[in-house]
Amino acid sequence: MRRVLLSLVVLSSMGMAQAAAANAGSGANPGYDDTPLLRNAAGVELPWRVHDRRRPRPDVVAGARCVSVPPPADAVVLFDGVSSAAWRSGDKPAAWAVRDGCMLAGGGDLRSAETFSDAQVHLEWRAPIENTKQGQQRGNSGVFFMERYEVQILESHGSITYADGQAAALYGQWPPLVNACAAAGEWNSYDIVFRAPQFDPEGKCTQAARVTMLHNGVLVHSERAFMGATAHKALAQYSAHGPAALRLQDHGDAVAFRNIWLRRLAASGDSK
Repeated sequence: MRRVLLSLVVLSSMGMAQAAAANAGSGANPGYDDTPLLRNAAGVELPWRVHDRRRPRPDVVAGARCVSVPPPADAVVLFDGVSSAAWRSGDKPAAWAVRDGCMLAGGGDLRSAETFSDAQVHLEWRAPIENTKQGQQRGNSGVFFMERYEVQILESHGSITYADGQAAALYGQWPPLVNACAAAGEWNSYDIVFRAPQFDPEGKCTQAARVTMLHNGVLVHSERAFMGATAHKALAQYSAHGPAALRLQDHGDAVAFRNIWLRRLAASGDSK
């Protein structure tokens, strides 16, 4: 009997721990206080932990709205409201449904069929209005550059989460300068200039990946350096790699996407 009771206590504790982890991204004071201290791209320790519940949240910019931009002549059109042929689900065609001019997240992450390095990306997304959950469970997705460096997608208009996990955050690293998120059911636009990291022959990162970004027409990052590849509750690290796909995350929410295009850019410092 004692063994049975002990087992029940252990199982109950495990369940409570799992529930706490699931709810860490929501609630009155979401986040963690037991994660590593962040280090910037230069290796300097910051006063905040990964997903730190104490980290100040960005001020809200009221009235910011989606800025829809048609693809320029030199753009690679990744989604035009009709065809998802530019995307793959593993080695198969894209599994996401296309409906009413939108791609709906569901069926696993999507990866672009083509690979990219430095790029300008425009995409528009909308969190489902019927989702009444909060924090990290409210319209969660993400766009990963080179499959590694995530800009968070999340309905952050009226929902609170940890600062480095809200909409337009470089997930787990840097919050946006301000919160320009539109309400659930309304469209958001991301305009992102991504600069790929550079590595020496030994695989050491000599220049961090960087992002300049507008969210609904509002500047939220200016030449902000990624600390490394995106991680959850852990420190980001760099490892050498070449061109890679753009990835859209399926986090279990039916986030809608439209008007996605990309322009290849010459590497930073390249005059061509």
